[in-house]
Amino acid sequence: MTDSFYELLVPHLKEGSSTETYPSFNDPATINYLGRLTTLQLDSLRGAESKLLAQASHSTLLSLQSLSTRSSKSTIASADHLNNLKRELSNLASDTGLVRDDVLALDRATGDFSEKYSRNGENEVLDRRKEALLMYRNVDRLSDILYLPTLLSSAISSSNTQGASSNTNYASALDLHAHVKRLHLLYQDSKLLRSIYNQAEDAMREMTTNLVMSLRGQGIKLAAAMRTIGWLRRIAPDLAGSSLEEGSLGALFLVCRLANLVSMLEALDPLRKLADQETIKRLANKDNVTNGNAWSGGQQTERYLKRYIEIFREQSFAIISMFKSIFPSAETARSDDLGIRFKSLEFKSMAPIHVPIKDDPLLPLPSALATFPIHLVELLMEILKQYMPNVQDKASRESLLTQVLYCAGSLGRLGADFGMILASLENDDSDPADDEPPEWVAVMKKHRILASRLELLSGANSGQSKVASSNISAASKLQSE
Repeated sequence: MTDSFYELLVPHLKEGSSTETYPSFNDPATINYLGRLTTLQLDSLRGAESKLLAQASHSTLLSLQSLSTRSSKSTIASADHLNNLKRELSNLASDTGLVRDDVLALDRATGDFSEKYSRNGENEVLDRRKEALLMYRNVDRLSDILYLPTLLSSAISSSNTQGASSNTNYASALDLHAHVKRLHLLYQDSKLLRSIYNQAEDAMREMTTNLVMSLRGQGIKLAAAMRTIGWLRRIAPDLAGSSLEEGSLGALFLVCRLANLVSMLEALDPLRKLADQETIKRLANKDNVTNGNAWSGGQQTERYLKRYIEIFREQSFAIISMFKSIFPSAETARSDDLGIRFKSLEFKSMAPIHVPIKDDPLLPLPSALATFPIHLVELLMEILKQYMPNVQDKASRESLLTQVLYCAGSLGRLGADFGMILASLENDDSDPADDEPPEWVAVMKKHRILASRLELLSGANSGQSKVASSNISAASKLQSE
């Protein structure tokens, strides 16, 4: 039945459709609508059905209009996307090809990387990275090691500003240098530690210079000198020798103190210039002595010599006594040598004394103290021989010679008495009588008499003190009983 309706309606559908498309019979909606038409009466088909179709068409039109109003933007966007879809698909295809090629290159690079940085064999790059990682982990230790030369230099410089008595900073500097030296011995192949060790050695050379300059300072005490020599033993063990010998430090100490003594004596240059002027005047008036105009000057020379001998006595005694306190082994080992040299200096006409040679063919060098007093005495005698002729007053000359004898006695307490050398100071310009003894003989007799009186007085005082103490002890016993 529906087929017959459809065949009857097809010509009309073709005429009413503006396009070649019309509802197909196979469409379920078409079949349902044709089936509904078969159930209607003819009047309904002619009147009510057309109205229903008009209403349905109108409602459908309204729905389409509202839908188009609501979905116009999305519809336009969808149309634009649809137009761009073809282009995007072509781009996607080309990008997919590029990704495929890149994936192949990445696979090859991954293979090369795994082969290059494999841990199975030796690899320089991995070794460098391991070293960099190890350095990163120990950056604090490395920074501490790099700071060692700066810390050492600051300790030495602060010790210089505080003076030679500042032993804390010098001791810290020596400890730091010992630590750097130990690190250098443990890691001798390290360029970093070699550089740090060289910087530390430069700082220690500066410290050695400062210590040597402190030995040349004025007013140095025994404790400070002993500390300085101890530090020099640690810094330069090759100069110190063994612990029981003075090595070269003894000579260094004497040279430094001698330089200080010379600088102190050079401070008397204004007085020395006045003494030189008197020397010139004496030599100019030498020809007038025969005419009865004897030389009567010498006051400035006397002032210079008194001050010179005083400084010489104090400093020479301090130098030798300090040396014997710092190097006691040198004193016991070289005392015989010092006595022999002074005996040969006082009595040059004596036969040479032969010292027995030990079995060792390589004898140790003599102590620096063996010849140092001789040099000091020669320094003093040179000045005395040069300026003593300016002093012609007998009392002034005896005063100066007595002062020289006191100086000789002061050094004699240390085993360096040079009192007999006064015989060489005999004034060539004077013309003593035949029956009068030389000037130095009279001075030495007076000096010995004065010394014996002082010994008697000291002995009497000591005896009186002993008697007084015994009396006090006896009185205390009686009171206790």
